[in-house]
Amino acid sequence: MIPWERIDSANVPGTTQQLELWRRGEEFVIRVDGKELMGSRAHGSEDALAQLTLNALPEAQRARGRVLVGGLGMGFTLAAALRELGEQGSAIVAELVPTVIAWNRGALAHLAGAPLDDPRTSVHTGDVGELLREPGEGFDAILLDVDNGPDWLTREENSWLYRGEGLATIARALRPGGALAIWAATDDVAFTKLLMAGSLRVTKHTARSYNGRGRRHTVWIATKRNKI
Repeated sequence: MIPWERIDSANVPGTTQQLELWRRGEEFVIRVDGKELMGSRAHGSEDALAQLTLNALPEAQRARGRVLVGGLGMGFTLAAALRELGEQGSAIVAELVPTVIAWNRGALAHLAGAPLDDPRTSVHTGDVGELLREPGEGFDAILLDVDNGPDWLTREENSWLYRGEGLATIARALRPGGALAIWAATDDVAFTKLLMAGSLRVTKHTARSYNGRGRRHTVWIATKRNKI
């Protein structure tokens, strides 16, 4: 059996956590403090995060959509969003760890088809919250995959995103008819109730990690009503 080889490592800003990039043959994984965070073989739910969200938009809005992707990972969510967008659409990906961006321009680039090289893509090196609080012209879709869920945070500073304050901020950042998607490793009944109590229309989906099989992950889709 081919052994795992550690390629590189990086510290998560503002934490004591360390990300590590490992490779075994053609397979890659990113680990945080020794635990697997994501892998190149099982990204079905990351693809679904983008597909479900963009498909929730009206066709005209999807064709010209402005999309915010929170968390670059291995680039699969960003790549799926670009496949659903029209040529006049654009995607901004926010990634807190500069080294992860470098990995996606180097060793990981081929996995998702080098989405950072797409001319519709721009990169924000920093917290996605900075873009949510100052959204400029707003977003047609916001895809959040920055934690393993509302109660399984990669860093404590993200907790506000899953409370009333954060959800209200996200709703303001959405254009009319726009959609929010949040990825989680497991279901969260309390968060579902909180999300449904807000101003957005909410549906909850189960997405499998690998070709309709593998682990079950949760994706919440919340859409903003068009102005009357």
